[in-house]
Amino acid sequence: MRLLGAHEPIPQEFLHAVVAIGNFDGLHRGHQELLGIAREQAGRLGKPWGIVTFEPHPRSFFKPDEPVFRLTPLPLKARLVAVLGASFVLSLTFDKAFSVLEPQEFIQHYLIGQMKVAHVVTGYDFHFGRGRKGNPTILKELGQHLGFDVSVVDQVADEGDSHSPFSSSSIRSALRRGHMTAAARELGYYWTVMGEVVRGDQRGRAIGFPTANIILEEGAEPIRGIFAVRVHDGKVKNSKPWSGAGYFGDRPTFETTQTFLEVHLFDMNEDLYGRILMVEFIDLIRPDQKFNSIEELVHQMNLDCVRAKACLQSLSLDNPCAAYPLGRAQQDGAI
Repeated sequence: MRLLGAHEPIPQEFLHAVVAIGNFDGLHRGHQELLGIAREQAGRLGKPWGIVTFEPHPRSFFKPDEPVFRLTPLPLKARLVAVLGASFVLSLTFDKAFSVLEPQEFIQHYLIGQMKVAHVVTGYDFHFGRGRKGNPTILKELGQHLGFDVSVVDQVADEGDSHSPFSSSSIRSALRRGHMTAAARELGYYWTVMGEVVRGDQRGRAIGFPTANIILEEGAEPIRGIFAVRVHDGKVKNSKPWSGAGYFGDRPTFETTQTFLEVHLFDMNEDLYGRILMVEFIDLIRPDQKFNSIEELVHQMNLDCVRAKACLQSLSLDNPCAAYPLGRAQQDGAI
């Protein structure tokens, strides 16, 4: 799978491809159905397929002072799309010049001029071009004139009791409230972050809980608290995950100001500095709180680890996300 930048030539093997266009933040089950249609069309036509997406997130461009809670920053999105069978991800730079392109200019320059697309797949609510004037109807009309077909995917909803549509916004809301299982049900996998382990202040090690510290992308805002987590080495595929307890917050007991993700791995003492880790948030153990003493904190952390181990043991016996492609790949360490 190739990750392509906006200004590099499209490799010959990816010309005349089937492309799915959208932000696809989260790669949730609705997105996965849309990408499944792209995969089917590519198989029917004997073409490669991939996605066209935008960086930064358009909302970040229009409202730079309001960081967006990105469920899947580009490097993680590319890994997930690769698992689903895509050959490439083309990331277009969303800047001032891009934002004022008329819909036809966007299609002529990128879809025809650069990619020579054979087929486009997008969602019913996709808008593009200056003032969001472009929509699936315009895309279809221009496709007829310019020589490519368009598939428009309607809103995709859960087939369970709720029949709720899958939505990146509702997933963000669930994560902010600590409803990790609800988020996973919409995603089809456990919400995951990827980042480099940085050197911390060694406080965890000093109290008997050494941690791997990861700084999340600006805007990440799950509920602050303790979680049961599974962790993979980001450069080792198909490896057995490590189990652990994760903490997201700013450590109110120590009155610090920087927000970290800290992961304490059970029965693992390797030096992880500089390693890229994939951390899966399985369930919330408890919200963050301030303790009156280090002794109180240590006592609670021991209880948290017991609960996290029980949660992860239960998951090993019954993983509901294993019913979905990304959930199975996650369980096998294939992402």
